[in-house]
Amino acid sequence: MSFSLCNTSSTFQLYMIGIFSDMLKDCMEVFMEDFMVYTDSFDACLANLSMVLMRCIDTNLVLNFEKCHFMVTEGIMLGHLVSNRGVEVDKSKINIITSIPNPTSMWEVRSFLGYAGFYRRFIKNFSKIALPLSKLLQKDVDFEFDQPYVEAFQELKNRLTSAPILQAPNWELPFELMCDASNSALGAILGQRAKVGKPVPVIAYASQTMDPTQLNYTTTKKELLEIVFSFDKFRSYLLGSKIVVFSDHVALRFLLKKPNAKSRLIWWMLHLQEFNIEIRDKKGAENSVADQLSRIERESDPMPIRDEFLDKCILDIKIKSVLQFCHVASRGGHYGSTQTARKVLDCGFYWPTIFGDAYQFVSTCEKC
Repeated sequence: MSFSLCNTSSTFQLYMIGIFSDMLKDCMEVFMEDFMVYTDSFDACLANLSMVLMRCIDTNLVLNFEKCHFMVTEGIMLGHLVSNRGVEVDKSKINIITSIPNPTSMWEVRSFLGYAGFYRRFIKNFSKIALPLSKLLQKDVDFEFDQPYVEAFQELKNRLTSAPILQAPNWELPFELMCDASNSALGAILGQRAKVGKPVPVIAYASQTMDPTQLNYTTTKKELLEIVFSFDKFRSYLLGSKIVVFSDHVALRFLLKKPNAKSRLIWWMLHLQEFNIEIRDKKGAENSVADQLSRIERESDPMPIRDEFLDKCILDIKIKSVLQFCHVASRGGHYGSTQTARKVLDCGFYWPTIFGDAYQFVSTCEKC
């Protein structure tokens, strides 16, 4: 088979699946020219290996003996170390990172992020840590690798060399998805709980920074965007299984049943309907695992009353200043009346004539 054609990879994978279709998920996994035969005992592994080798003989598949490893308790598969402990990073590749000097060009930064991104499922808060380095790849940005970039570079190296062990999924158990969204990033953790009251072993981490359009979403939209992002990221795990979604925004349960929603929300809701979802409310203080992917960790305040409690009702003399603050976008533009009013509500303020006052304020704005 020629490997110069664009559809060679998919054709070869379909060919391999067709050959071993009756053995997949039972005693082996196959990806392109790499496959693994597994079981929980030596005798069973020997029997499964005999079946696989006989199938190779029957279909004229030729194996490279130098690349084969027989009867091992752990091995490298697709760049990962797989064993009965779980899935780990390949230490032989990760140890090389410790000797990498600080990048001196944009090309070296892009190369490092591509290398580290292969193991991003092992790194909690990957997108947030790599954000300073990603900004160096933007257009019209002067390359100056100063202290913030050095810290991000070293932090990624440390996380890669101390990556945790991820567990393989158990298809008999429901999945648990812990989600949280902050003002600039999305965070999610996929896990499974074997017993009630036991800690949830992590299957994979996922995080992503928001684009300029998503930064302007309301809090509820950001939380729903986080769930949509998580299901896209973990689709291969979640499709056909029961999923319990933990979120610290209780309005999501009602938003999914809202009859008169905007087109974007309708598309998201239709996208999620192919999954068996149960949404449970979990406060941010209890959802610290996912919060760490999208927020800066803060120490808890033992005081019963905190200064940042929202001021629900404000004086009339403060209304104009609040509208002015919420009317101006972070990137220099101005919001319309409806979006301005929603920003006020997101800030925690309310008064009976909020939408009318927002319309009056926007209509008299000189810059608009």
